[in-house]
Amino acid sequence: MISLTDKAKNQVEKLIKEKGYSGIRLGVKTTGCSGLAYVLEYVKQYTDDPATINYSQSSFCVLIDKKHDIYLNGTHIDYVRSGLNEGFEFTNPNERDRCGCGESFRV
Repeated sequence: MISLTDKAKNQVEKLIKEKGYSGIRLGVKTTGCSGLAYVLEYVKQYTDDPATINYSQSSFCVLIDKKHDIYLNGTHIDYVRSGLNEGFEFTNPNERDRCGCGESFRV
């Protein structure tokens, strides 16, 4: 299961409404010194796909490819602002450690 804070939900709703999307797709990619990095993409139109898990929210869908669910299951997503920086923050109970720069993680 994936969960989003109210701030994260509000930010996703704002961004998908502005661009006409129906939701977001979460995943991981191989990169960095620890191995994996989070990927968040916007979805134009949701279609049922047996290879995808849909963690629906009230006004948008959160899609995850089944092959990435092992890395992301239990992840909590927040939207944070710190000084001039802002963005989505992932708290993942499956992470064993992160690289020093914070760009990648290992499970």
